[in-house]
Amino acid sequence: MTTDTTGVGTTGELELVRKVADQLFAAITRVIEGKPDVVRTTITVLFAGGHLLIEDVPGVGKTMLAKALARSIDASVRRVQFTPDLLPSDITGVSIFNQDARRFEFRPGAIFANVVVGDEINRASPKTQSALLESMEERQVTVDGTTYPLQAPFIVMATQNPIEMEGTYPLPEAQRDRFMARISIGYPSSRAELTLLDSHSARSPLDTLTAVTDAATINSVVEAVTQVHASVAVRQYIVDLVTRSRSTTALRLGASPRAGLHLLRAARAQAALDGRDHVIPDDVQSLAVAVLAHRLMPSSETQLARRTTAEVVTDLLRQVPVPSGTR
Repeated sequence: MTTDTTGVGTTGELELVRKVADQLFAAITRVIEGKPDVVRTTITVLFAGGHLLIEDVPGVGKTMLAKALARSIDASVRRVQFTPDLLPSDITGVSIFNQDARRFEFRPGAIFANVVVGDEINRASPKTQSALLESMEERQVTVDGTTYPLQAPFIVMATQNPIEMEGTYPLPEAQRDRFMARISIGYPSSRAELTLLDSHSARSPLDTLTAVTDAATINSVVEAVTQVHASVAVRQYIVDLVTRSRSTTALRLGASPRAGLHLLRAARAQAALDGRDHVIPDDVQSLAVAVLAHRLMPSSETQLARRTTAEVVTDLLRQVPVPSGTR
């Protein structure tokens, strides 16, 4: 990776990011119509090396979005249907005694893939959900005292129904904090839904979707994104945001240091998608709700006022001064 003295990615690297982003965007929007912002955020999380939580009511295309991204990349893909009887070993793997070889052999679980699609993650017990903690943070799995690394790129795309729905369990705080961003697809517009009835009624667009990039290219893009310059002022702005979240009375649990790191990485990815070699405050502001809101716990007063954590993050953006001179 060739960079200048400030660590800013080269023009060629930024062109690669834009090219791959355009290819993925074109492929995914053939399946997910009328939701360009959702698709863009999904690509941003992928390029930032993070994990994505898709939360919405049933039937709006959560799993379709995850499968569309997975099929757009020529890489290993595993799908996990989370159910109440799913065991942690189904996720991580298990050691089985081989009678012929007279020794234990490790059988990898579903987590051993470049793209892991977790469908309805909050239908599994918290114990099973916690099996993802080590792999999502450290890119490795430890079973019976032996650690097995996971191949890059590695992204978990999990869908979940709103917690008020029947048969769901809340995600543990540590689990939510490992997801870089949370998005909601929402219902399509009337025009988009009419197009959907036409294009999806005969057969699924996923049937004709082919890979537009591969794992090695995604690794190069992720590495290029890390070279995007973030000035001291922008980094201080992120620190000010997460620090303010810990002191506001609207929350009983503010953003963690990991949340600040994820916000910076996502902002770098968005800057690269826009063809810039540096992060500006607009990148941070546009991603703050998606990156921070799902990690926060509202105070009882906020809950009584029926305010969401997304609204609290929006208030924080108004309160924290925006820096100038961000190059």
